[in-house]
Amino acid sequence: MFSEQDIYLFKQGRHFRLYRHLGAHVVMHGGVRGTYFAVWAPNASRVSVTGDFNYWNKDSHQLNHRSDSSGIWEGFVPEAMPGQKYKYHIQSRFHGYSADKGDPFAFFWETAPNTASIIWKMDYDWGDQEWMQNRHKNNKHDKPMAIYEMHMGSWQRDPADHLRLLSYRELAEKLPPYLLEMGFTHVEFMPVCEHPFYGSWGYQILGFFAPTSRYGTPQDFMYLVDVLHQNGIGVILDWVPSHFPTDEVGLGYFDGTHLYEHMDPRKGFHPEWKSFIFNYGRHEVVNFLISNALFWLDFYHIDGLRLDAVASMLYLDYARNEGEWEPNEFGGNENIEAIEFLKSLNKEVYRSYPDVHTFAEESTSWPMVSRPTYVGGLGFGFKWNMGWMNDTLSFVSKEPVFRKYHHNQMTFSIWYAFTENFVLPLSHDEVVHEKGSLLSKMPGDYWQKFANLRLLLGYMYAHPGKKMLFMGAELGQWNEWNHDNSLDWHLLEYDPHRQVQYWLKELNRYYQNRSQLYELDFEPDGFEWIDCQDSDSSVLSFIRLNKNKKPVLVAANFTPVPRSDYVLGAPVPGQWEEMLNSDDGRFGGSGVLNNFPRYTEELAAHGRPQSLRLNLPPLGIIFLEPVS
Repeated sequence: MFSEQDIYLFKQGRHFRLYRHLGAHVVMHGGVRGTYFAVWAPNASRVSVTGDFNYWNKDSHQLNHRSDSSGIWEGFVPEAMPGQKYKYHIQSRFHGYSADKGDPFAFFWETAPNTASIIWKMDYDWGDQEWMQNRHKNNKHDKPMAIYEMHMGSWQRDPADHLRLLSYRELAEKLPPYLLEMGFTHVEFMPVCEHPFYGSWGYQILGFFAPTSRYGTPQDFMYLVDVLHQNGIGVILDWVPSHFPTDEVGLGYFDGTHLYEHMDPRKGFHPEWKSFIFNYGRHEVVNFLISNALFWLDFYHIDGLRLDAVASMLYLDYARNEGEWEPNEFGGNENIEAIEFLKSLNKEVYRSYPDVHTFAEESTSWPMVSRPTYVGGLGFGFKWNMGWMNDTLSFVSKEPVFRKYHHNQMTFSIWYAFTENFVLPLSHDEVVHEKGSLLSKMPGDYWQKFANLRLLLGYMYAHPGKKMLFMGAELGQWNEWNHDNSLDWHLLEYDPHRQVQYWLKELNRYYQNRSQLYELDFEPDGFEWIDCQDSDSSVLSFIRLNKNKKPVLVAANFTPVPRSDYVLGAPVPGQWEEMLNSDDGRFGGSGVLNNFPRYTEELAAHGRPQSLRLNLPPLGIIFLEPVS
């Protein structure tokens, strides 16, 4: 299964399709059908494969140690067939260590709490050819991107048994129609790789090459992606190369040495998450991680990878106190090996698939995260705008009477909005750990909370950057997210919740049909302030433009005081029409509208020769366009 070229690339850290060789592969050998096993364990003295096919006998099928110093053990087992469970029994050359390990390259695993790997074939007949042929058009930076982030096990449960998780195939029936109805362009799945602890939400991964068996087989997950693609919906996968759990059956201390994790605990153990950190300076580990990223693109047609906790990879002192970390060779706190790994990863992903994207969850001011490596960037396609998220949620959670003192929180983001290709994330992290739901963060009485939520959502869609919303916000959930329960779908029986959902549908519809709101997301030519200084009224007004310079005018009033005849400088003279208003009664608003055409006056305002007089609704946002 390995050629000399394969071994050479493996040792050099440049073999990025390792899953073709390592792991368990059903093959014909000498006219006999069976399974070829291969595992990297350079410090083992003995490796055997044990499983259903040999009654879990540790002495029955010993693997052969290759003589090329690769550290790979391999062997063919004619009795081993698809669907059978197995593990590697590894005896180390050091410390008398021995353990039964899952296969790092297994395509399928038992359902937790069981931990065996499963021999599996990856055959699937895809039906998403049209999507794949046109993906380069749908995934471009100048196209709309409205991402629905979701956790598979808690989006919906079986109505007859709330403890039963929906399968991948059941989700394939329910999810695409819902996303189409709501108007989302992409779905982002929180990690689906096999993980032993459900409460980790998938961020503590055991099987990097296997979708979790909690919801079905690998083919079932392929079917879900396939159906989403056939409905024109892109699929982004949350991917975790930053750490892995310490469970003995996993990668940690794999052959009795620190093989996958860094040996130095200052670089190899995460004090906050109590997990191991990959050794990004080891060629074979780089092979493993980049091969894994490409595997999901190769086999599952994934359209994007969102990398979790990139900041924890970039900084040696991340979540560490003084004395708990060691500077790099130049005296800095940058993790040079991790930086080189991220650059290599992004180069390989875009070389193989120029029509997909990588997304960095990076929470610091590290420069050029989403700029190409050849100009000194990290090479990501997008970066989450954590600054925008923190400032915006801090502002809208304040009582309106105090907002005027924090006006800069809402204007500061434009100063750096075009330094990266930003995604605006209202993610799961903002609605867990007693942070409350988006609705519960909002101040005021019952009506004001819903008005504030509509205003927040409208402001996100108006602001430069791609959009991402975690499931449940569209329902106006009162409770923060709980991974052990379904979303509170019953809330849609009540008007305010149903109206919030309708508002988001209309936002997505309007957003996708107005190139002004997405075409120049990452260029300053796509944005102009009208007035960013009216802190006393807590009003923001600005213009979004497309390549043809056609404007959409946006005005947001962050107080519960309606403002009549509010004067705004208009970019072009003539007739203007209100296209969307969060205070419309259809959305649960009070009905302060501009429901007849407005004409500019020859009254200079905000540096423009003409102006409009508008009604600004309480805790509301409006979108207007000139009538051609």
